[in-house]
Amino acid sequence: MGKQKQQVISRFFAPKPKSLPQEPNPVAESSTPPPKISATVSFSPSKRKLLSDHLSAASPKKHKLSPHTQNPTPDPSLHRRFLQRFLEPSPEESAPESSSRKYTPLEQQVVELKSKYPDVILMVEVGYRYRFFGEDAEIAARVLGIYAHMDHNFMTASIPTFRLQFHVRRLVNAGYKIGVVKQTETAAIKSHGANRTGPFFRGLSALYTKATLEAAEDISGGCEEGFGSQSNFLVCVVDERVNTETLGCGLEVSFDVRVGIVGVEISTGEVVHGEFNDNFMRSGLEAVILSLSPAELLLGQPLSQQTEKFLLAHAGPTSNVRVERASLDRFRNGSALDEVISIYEELSARNQVNVEVAKEGMSCLPVHTIMNMPHLTVQALALTLCHLKQFGFERILFQGASFRSLSSSTEMTLSANTLQQLEVVRNNSDGSESGSLFHNMNQTLTVYGSRLLRHWVTHPLCDRNLISARLDAVSEIVACMGSPSSSQASDELDEEGSERTFVPPEFYLVLSSVLTALSRSPDIHRGITRIFHRTAKAAEFIAVIEAILLAGKQLQRLGIKQDCELKSMQSATVRSSLLRKLISVVSSPAVVDNAAKLLSGLNKEGVVRGDLLDILITSSGQFPELAEARQAVLAVREKLDSSIVSYRKKLANRNLDFLDVSGITHLIELPVDAKVPMNWVKVNSTKKTIRYHPPEIIAGLDELALATEHLAIVNRASWDSFLKSFGRYYTDFQASVQALAALDCLHSLATLSRNKNYICPLFVDDCEPVEINIQSGRHPVLETILQDNFVPNDTILHAEEEFGQIITGPNMGGKSCYIRQVALISIMAQVGSYVPASFAKLHVLDGVFTRMGASDSIQHGRSTFLEELSEASHIIRTCSSRSLVIIDELGRGTSTHDGVAIAYATLQHLIAEKRCLVLFVTHYPEIAEISNRFPGSAGTYHVSYLTSQKDDGGCDHDDVTYLYKLVRGLCSRSFGFKVAQLAQIPPSCIHRAISMAGKLEDEVRARERYTLSIKYLMESPGEPKAREEHAESRDSEDSANSEENMSALGDFFADLRVALSEEDPSRSFEFLNRAWKIAEESVARLAR
Repeated sequence: MGKQKQQVISRFFAPKPKSLPQEPNPVAESSTPPPKISATVSFSPSKRKLLSDHLSAASPKKHKLSPHTQNPTPDPSLHRRFLQRFLEPSPEESAPESSSRKYTPLEQQVVELKSKYPDVILMVEVGYRYRFFGEDAEIAARVLGIYAHMDHNFMTASIPTFRLQFHVRRLVNAGYKIGVVKQTETAAIKSHGANRTGPFFRGLSALYTKATLEAAEDISGGCEEGFGSQSNFLVCVVDERVNTETLGCGLEVSFDVRVGIVGVEISTGEVVHGEFNDNFMRSGLEAVILSLSPAELLLGQPLSQQTEKFLLAHAGPTSNVRVERASLDRFRNGSALDEVISIYEELSARNQVNVEVAKEGMSCLPVHTIMNMPHLTVQALALTLCHLKQFGFERILFQGASFRSLSSSTEMTLSANTLQQLEVVRNNSDGSESGSLFHNMNQTLTVYGSRLLRHWVTHPLCDRNLISARLDAVSEIVACMGSPSSSQASDELDEEGSERTFVPPEFYLVLSSVLTALSRSPDIHRGITRIFHRTAKAAEFIAVIEAILLAGKQLQRLGIKQDCELKSMQSATVRSSLLRKLISVVSSPAVVDNAAKLLSGLNKEGVVRGDLLDILITSSGQFPELAEARQAVLAVREKLDSSIVSYRKKLANRNLDFLDVSGITHLIELPVDAKVPMNWVKVNSTKKTIRYHPPEIIAGLDELALATEHLAIVNRASWDSFLKSFGRYYTDFQASVQALAALDCLHSLATLSRNKNYICPLFVDDCEPVEINIQSGRHPVLETILQDNFVPNDTILHAEEEFGQIITGPNMGGKSCYIRQVALISIMAQVGSYVPASFAKLHVLDGVFTRMGASDSIQHGRSTFLEELSEASHIIRTCSSRSLVIIDELGRGTSTHDGVAIAYATLQHLIAEKRCLVLFVTHYPEIAEISNRFPGSAGTYHVSYLTSQKDDGGCDHDDVTYLYKLVRGLCSRSFGFKVAQLAQIPPSCIHRAISMAGKLEDEVRARERYTLSIKYLMESPGEPKAREEHAESRDSEDSANSEENMSALGDFFADLRVALSEEDPSRSFEFLNRAWKIAEESVARLAR
């Protein structure tokens, strides 16, 4: 930094030229670049003294010294000039002056490129560095932490060429769109072309954004800043207003917009598409965005205000999601499909999209899929295609894509609330994966296995056969590991008629060795897609194909053939049908043979040496142009090498040989006193020798450079042709890699179950009633933290018996943990995983819905209570009798009466109308009365605790010990003051709150007793007589005693009623004692 500061200060305080004695014009001064320090000269001490004496003689005027520091005071004119330069207006403010500026040839190229790509940060290749200019330099300096300075007309900053990948990733991760501008000609070609005296021709060679980075050229690796294990979806969103008149009556009227979405993972070829109606809260769109976690959003304009507001809030500064807008005007009136078909025809004509594959009818599958898409989805797809054309990745949507719909009959779609409130993929504290369900279950060894497992966790299966297939595969792997839980589950399933038998351990040894080897290899899933995009380097190509070949050969040892009837093989090593299918795909002869064939065409030694011109083998008759170019280079090099014979004769030196020094070849080294022709060019020398290049050698080297450049061009074209030929095998290789990822996920689930002592869940038939029967269930994440201190709980819900639980209990007693663990166990079971319990018998659910916590969304214009009711509304509209609904404290965002009423009505609707499995947590005792209205369908439960018992029934601030065990009965106490103490509320506030709570409870109890006494007297058979006696006693002397007796009578019946309705025996006995004492006192009073 010292040298940089010196250059800056030197630029400000540089002396004025002597040729301009008058005061310079500010405009002229701003257009003239400041002088720069070009060299640093060092002198010996004697010369430095002579120089100082000379300067002192030339300038006898001495600086004025400061009276305080005895240092020279600064020149006021220099200070004024510094401020003038410091406050010089920015380029935007001096725009009128730009027309009079004279740009250098390089700057002129930059201006033209910037006019073509105004929204791109350009990195311009200049020699051995990439330079930024203007605003791009300021952004690069801020993001990369590099030095930016003024050079001619622009601010500029630079990085070395070998650090391109690192700095591009940092800029892209910051949300910018990066363009790399490279020289399109080399020095050898330029010296023989028409542009001999001009600057190098340059052009945009690559564009990078967050969604295209992993598939782009020159940027490989993928894990430097956490890019590898996460998907980088580009999600395009379009919408249109729904005409409410065309909708049917009922709940669909709440939809006000129809949304079309296309998500593309360019580095893996995955395409997700869908179209759906959405409400004002955009809950459906939120679920899709949270599930895909896009790296980049493409907004089709015009977009509804609410949709755009939600997407921009999601892509806020903390999310680091890049947003780009594109107009949909050209795709209105049905022209989007025409645009898609025209792009496909253009690709077919230009690249002849895999003629071999087209004959088999495979490349037409995406086109048929596109033809059947809804119109909004087609618009989003057309917009995505036009966006990808500027990157050169549009071909992936037609030839190499695997299309998947957002809505599937075999997968459960978890809502945004469920993903967030259950912390499925991210925790709610800092938004990271640590502490989430996915992080707890992720034991994968490869990054592509981790990405697939994330999809499994966020999309549990809804098909019982598919779930059973995964569980069978996991059970088989666990059995190979020797887990006791797996053998127990196998025995139980064998009793039911399963064909599962003991599996020999060699299968697990082969599988674990394959996955261990793949964990040390690069991301082969993205690697084959980069090969398909023709952006892969030779070293990456060899590493990816060798990894697939090695895995296929090892799995072939298991003897599984794809065309055999595997179920009839009694001696087979693998029993699970899913495992057999996956292994047969990886070890298929098509994959293994094609991988070996591709590798046979490459020279591995040349790749290891880094010789990019010797990576393709031409001996088999392939690439004739490349072979010819190589022969031309060899001929020129042999001609140069053979010319040494003539120079030996000319110089009469038999031992004369060419010398190579510092990359300069074919040097002739002679003594200093040797006589050489005048036209020989001196290149360099030492103390005793001089090295020359004769004119013939110079011409030969020039010819060799041209031949080498031509070879590089032909080699690049041949390499592109070689990568293009990979397209015919891409489908097979992609299926093989996806099968390896699935094997990694199954191995991960087996490892999880073995390490944490999970059990295999049992699923009832679809025709049987919906039920959840979990014995000793545990929270999968909290159990990892608490270990043996976690208290398990049982859960029994049955559609024909009790399918609703109303759960009460003290604050921080474990209510939310209990209902979360039931939902997470259900999700894990339908993922195909073992679950944390001692026994689990489940029915396949079609949805898991949650309403938990309290939070607002100010940026979306939603209050806390609106958030609560929106989530409740979504549950009521979408749940069914096969759904699990968990609701935690609904109605607390408004007044007590409104909250109780809404919570009561919602729970009643879920039990009476929807008849879904419900876990309802509340602190409102009034809601527990629903169990009396629906006996046998809903029951009251509470999390147990221990507290000090007092004669007066205790208060809410008693000492309490939480037992975290769910038991039957209603809990009327919340122990909120204990939470206040934990939160360190001042003791004075807590004491005041306790006294206020006591007064409020007394008032409420007195009001209830008075109401009950009046009601009792009104319903009593001696009602007229009682009224008459009461009227006469108004004027009597003992009216006070009568009122006291009436109050005591009301207290007696109130306590008696509470004792009869209380389910807790201790509490019931307490109220009975109070009623007995009141009765005794009343009898004694009457006796007097």
